Amino acid sequence: MSQEINRVACIGGGVIGGGWVARFLLNGIDVAVHDPHPDARRIVGEVLDNARNAYRRLLSAPLCAEGALTFHDELADAVADADYIQESVPERLDLKHRVIAAIEAAVNPDALIGSSTSGFKPSELQQGARHRGRIFVAHPFNPVYLVPLVELVGSEANSAAVMDRATAILSETGMHPLLVRAEIDAHIADRLLEAVWRESLWLVKDGIASTQEIDDAIRYGFGLRWAQMGLFETYRIAGGEAGMKHFIGQFGPALKWPWTKLMDVPELTDELVNEIASQSDAQSGAHSLRELERIRDGNLIGILQALRANNWGAGQTLREMNNRFFERAKVEAKDATPDYGKPLTLHRAEVRGDWLDYNGHMTEHRYLQVFGDATDAFLGHIGMNDAYRAQGLSVYTVETHIRHLAETAANVRLAVQTTLLGYDDKRIHLLHEMTDPAGTIQATAEHMLLHVDTRANCACPMRAPLGDKLAAMAPGQRSISHPDHAGSAIRDIGWPAKEMA
Repeated sequence: MSQEINRVACIGGGVIGGGWVARFLLNGIDVAVHDPHPDARRIVGEVLDNARNAYRRLLSAPLCAEGALTFHDELADAVADADYIQESVPERLDLKHRVIAAIEAAVNPDALIGSSTSGFKPSELQQGARHRGRIFVAHPFNPVYLVPLVELVGSEANSAAVMDRATAILSETGMHPLLVRAEIDAHIADRLLEAVWRESLWLVKDGIASTQEIDDAIRYGFGLRWAQMGLFETYRIAGGEAGMKHFIGQFGPALKWPWTKLMDVPELTDELVNEIASQSDAQSGAHSLRELERIRDGNLIGILQALRANNWGAGQTLREMNNRFFERAKVEAKDATPDYGKPLTLHRAEVRGDWLDYNGHMTEHRYLQVFGDATDAFLGHIGMNDAYRAQGLSVYTVETHIRHLAETAANVRLAVQTTLLGYDDKRIHLLHEMTDPAGTIQATAEHMLLHVDTRANCACPMRAPLGDKLAAMAPGQRSISHPDHAGSAIRDIGWPAKEMA
């Protein structure tokens, strides 16, 4: 269920609040920010820069036009026209109550109010509120713009309709809402994290392991499994062909062994805090905070991309988000009115690290991917969308010729200029030129496309609006001076007689 949302207010612009700003803004939603911290604009700006860089690497679809970002000294001005408000102020219940009361005094009656709280229950947040039913927990995970999980927790005051609407809004920004079925301190994920955190504190205090050794145990070991299968499915596989029942029978008795100190917590003395802090500084001190964030983002992007390739776990959420960006780009391209007397720039991409071959250049199949995405952008521009395909009609690529002209390296931002070389009622002949920011042509591609009836599995004439759009483009595109190689690899089909008149 999709949910139209035009304007969001983010109250608090720190690590979590800034991540929310980026998540909404880069999904094309206007965001109004209120944070009295004197460095709020700088912090949000730096987080947003990291998020832009991450999205260019994360998504193969063109990024959509960003929403408008505004900062407001008064909370009431920030929330006045918002459809959705995300509160991300420090974890003090009295402060959250004051902020929520101020939001309610200024917001429109239908606006939803989500809190980023990691520990408070929604019924605690709702105390003293005028409209308890629209206030709920929406607990994200850092970095909010990349990690898709958000825990949605309501109380008995929240209707199913409110929670469904919140789920739809957040899903449209590429998040994976997890509806927590009952109120509980720290919700679900933080209770699991707390268990590992408590045990880790004891391991440091007792001199068993350093902060880096504990992190290595997670990132080189079970963290890799958890990232894509979680806990129960990992253990189900560990049970072999006999499954989970066998695993529990084999390892269940160990739960009664004195392996853990989870029922006890070490006192956080100055000595223990200093020891943990010094170990952590030695572990990570070679990098600045922003460098660590970028390294973290790069690792997350790699994991998410691998999961997306298998359409698994968080990769499913990313694939759906990527598809939404492609569809939005097609709509924007379709609605645009470019100068058809010039090649059309309908697709842009950035060369990611995983696109490189052993020579450090973009590998061959990635050229085809970029050109294929450019073809999709062109088809979207002439009106081939989900509704058109639902009729059992589509356009297939039946012939491709690629010329590699330069050594395309990592992080180069590419633009593809597309020219319509000719068409008839069943075929479309395209020329793509891939250029870098300096205008140097990196590669070219010719594509012959065939319009098909996918149910009958045969070629068929195009229907509106494809033919009409091609006819509108034809006079300008036909006037373009083509390079010598155009049409040499794939025979030019020319133009319909009516376009030649």
